[in-house]
Amino acid sequence: MFASIHTSALTLSRVQRRSGPGILARLRAAFALSQQRHQLAQLDDALLADIGLTREEALRECRRSPFDDGARARWDAPYHWLRNATSVR
Repeated sequence: MFASIHTSALTLSRVQRRSGPGILARLRAAFALSQQRHQLAQLDDALLADIGLTREEALRECRRSPFDDGARARWDAPYHWLRNATSVR
């Protein structure tokens, strides 16, 4: 019995490590991304042109969710998330 409990705990800890960054790290990253997008929205048209963006592209980027960092392929999201995301825009 002890071996099975130990094995289960060991397996669970491995799964947790492989599942990516913890919730606190993801929240920090989302907050940082939100700040960067806010700063992007504050740039004037000349600075946006310097980095190769139009005002519309910058505003579209700023409207994205802070948790949408582009690291995860769009098709990995459940269908109902995509349907809701496209109907809002």
